[in-house]
Amino acid sequence: MSSTIIAIPNQGEVALNQKKKLFSIVEKACNKDQDTRKFIHCVKVGIALVLVSLLYLLDPLFKKVGGNAMWAIMTVVVAFEFFAGATLSKGVNRGVGTVLGGGMGCLVAILADEIGGIGNAIAVATSVFIFGAAATYSRTVPSVKKKYDYGVMIFILTFSLVVVSGLRAGTVMKLARERLSTICMGFAVCIFTNLLICPMWASDELHSTTALKFEKLARSVEGCLEEYFALVGEKEIQPSANIVSICSSMLHSKSNEESQANFARWEPWHGKFGLSYPWEKYLQIGEVTRELASTILSLKGCLQSSRQPSPTIRQSIKEPCEIAGLFLAWILRELGQNIEEMKKCRAKVLIVPHLHTMKAELSRVTSRSLLEGSKNGEGLAMAGFLFLLMETVEKVEILAKEVEELGEIAGFKAK
Repeated sequence: MSSTIIAIPNQGEVALNQKKKLFSIVEKACNKDQDTRKFIHCVKVGIALVLVSLLYLLDPLFKKVGGNAMWAIMTVVVAFEFFAGATLSKGVNRGVGTVLGGGMGCLVAILADEIGGIGNAIAVATSVFIFGAAATYSRTVPSVKKKYDYGVMIFILTFSLVVVSGLRAGTVMKLARERLSTICMGFAVCIFTNLLICPMWASDELHSTTALKFEKLARSVEGCLEEYFALVGEKEIQPSANIVSICSSMLHSKSNEESQANFARWEPWHGKFGLSYPWEKYLQIGEVTRELASTILSLKGCLQSSRQPSPTIRQSIKEPCEIAGLFLAWILRELGQNIEEMKKCRAKVLIVPHLHTMKAELSRVTSRSLLEGSKNGEGLAMAGFLFLLMETVEKVEILAKEVEELGEIAGFKAK
């Protein structure tokens, strides 16, 4: 069957193989680097605990803070996270939650002390119920839970401890100041250790993992087509093209990406990422990649269907499908490289017109398969496979536009 689908523009087989090897090397390096970073994180936590323990070990410091030093140690234990942005988020949330909870608790304690008698207990119980229930309800709001869940929890804890303590107003204020100061000490140790000793940036992690997704999707598309058109007795596909595991991992990556984007917003200006970097765009790209992964899984399902025609009959549509698959893989690798190197992608000019031509060609092949399907069911099965391939082309087109918009908003450099 003849085909009018364009070839890969300005890219030979050698250049394509070089990109495959490059992404493979980067992926292996990332896996190795991940183990190293985990070890560094463990060392940093140990250093932070030693530093904050000096409040207990050194007599001059212990005389000033006393038993409240435990709050500094507790702050390090609960606030120290793998990423710098996560530590900043938890630390700020803990500090704000402590201040608000302690402040509100002091006001309620003063009011209850003024009432006196049985009214004291009623005022304390009523305030704990109202503020506790309201704060707990706020934790169910998605926007609050995503960014301030830990702070709200600390607010509930601090408010309840201060109000229920039943101490006099002056003692409550003194206790609140002492605990807040030790919490600030613990937070300072966390920031010092996490930001100055081999900092781990959630922004770098989100950026690199997003770029690597495109290589994985490209390998999945190639693996589907290789398996679909493989003749009986041909060499099996390499285990590296494990389509199901690759796509399934992407489908379950949403919560991780949202957490990384949230932590990235807390991080200070560093390297190539500014304070107003469009991390929301990475989440939109991630959503499209999950849709594309779902479509590829459907393609994989076609391979396992018992209604698919024999490998010999499939050869009638092999040429246009393989050209389409080769071009889609090239586009995905090109998009991933643009994100990794932070270069602008002119998708609407250089990529989208070719994808439209590809869809028109696949539509023509699908129509022919449907005509053959009126005679037998094998044509209908091939038409289903071609329809899913056209859906893949549409998802790649949307993805290319999203990457182009990212480059424009983030100020990527021109090629």
